[in-house]
Amino acid sequence: MQLRDDFVAVSVPATSANLGPGFDSVGLALGLHDDVSVHATTGRTSVVVEGEGAGHVPEDEDNLVVRSLRLGLDRVGAPQVGIRMHCTNRIPHGRGLGSSASAIIAGLALARALVGDPEVLGADELLEIGTDVEGHPDNVAPAVLGGATVAWCEQGRSGALRLDPPAIISPVAFVPDFELATSAARAALPSRVDHHDAAYNASRAALLAALLAGAGTGAGSLSLGAGSGAEGTGTGAGSPALPDAHALLMEATRDRLHQEYRRSAMPQSLALVDWLRDAGLAAVVSGAGPTVLSLETVPETVLVQARQAGWAVHRLDVDLHGVRQTRGRLAGSRS
Repeated sequence: MQLRDDFVAVSVPATSANLGPGFDSVGLALGLHDDVSVHATTGRTSVVVEGEGAGHVPEDEDNLVVRSLRLGLDRVGAPQVGIRMHCTNRIPHGRGLGSSASAIIAGLALARALVGDPEVLGADELLEIGTDVEGHPDNVAPAVLGGATVAWCEQGRSGALRLDPPAIISPVAFVPDFELATSAARAALPSRVDHHDAAYNASRAALLAALLAGAGTGAGSLSLGAGSGAEGTGTGAGSPALPDAHALLMEATRDRLHQEYRRSAMPQSLALVDWLRDAGLAAVVSGAGPTVLSLETVPETVLVQARQAGWAVHRLDVDLHGVRQTRGRLAGSRS
C-alpha cells in the first residue's frame, strides 16, 4: 500500500474516563484538542512540540505519536518514511485527561491520513489498536468516536457504543499544578472488591449510561426513593415522583470501586470532589486523576474559590466528533 499524501494533519480531543462509577469503561470527549501535522520526508525524524509537554516529551522516534503512526503504517502494509512532525499540545500531561490515548489516536489517524484511503484504519481498527497500546479502552473510545462512550474488551477484542450527551452535561475541569502517573493511581487499587460495592457501582454505571444517552425525567422515570435527594414532581396519590435530572446525575456519579482507594495518592483532588459534591455538583475524579471534573455547570462563585485555591479551571464543551483529519485528501472526515 502506497502513501497518497505527504502533508497531513489531525485534531484529537482530550477525554475523561470513569466519570465516577464507570471504571475502565465510560468516557467523555472534551473540547480541548491537540493538533498534529506531519510531512513525510526522506530524512531523519524530527518533532517540534509547542504547549503541553514541550521540552519534556521525546522529539524523535521515541515520541508516542511517532511510534503510533509507525504502528499504523505497519498494520496496513504501508512503507515507513521520514517524519517531520509539529505538535500543538493543549491537553495537560499526567493529569487524567487522556493525553496518552490522544497521542496514540493522533498517530494512528496520521497514518490513515498519509495512506489517504478511507477503507483502512477505520474507527473499529483505531479502537482496537489504540486499546492494545493503551491497555484499556475508556479514553481511547471517546478520542476516536467523540461524545460519550461505553467501551469493553472481550478476548482481546474491543468494542464501544457512542452516546450523545444531553445539554445537562456541561463539563468543567479543575486541573492541578501537579501530575500523577496512571500506574501510581492504579497501584492504590485493591485486587478484590466487596460484592456489595460491585453491585452498587453496577447500578450507578447503568444509570450514568442512561443519562448520557439522554434519558432523564421523561415519562416512565421512577423516583429515586427515600434518601435520594431527588425533588419529586408526582402527579397525585399513587403516582411515582419524577426525579430531577440533577439529582439523577448526582446519584449516577457515586463510586465505591476506585476513587476513595486513591485518596492517599491525591488527597487534594478527593478533597475538591468532596467540596464540590457538598456544594451540589456532580463532581468526579477525571480518569486516574488528579484532575477533577464536574459534569454540570459550576456557579461563578465556586469557580473563583477554586482558582484562588490554585486550580486551573476550564469550562469545556463536549466534543461530538472525536479525532478529525484537518489536512490531506481525507480532511474533514472521521475515521
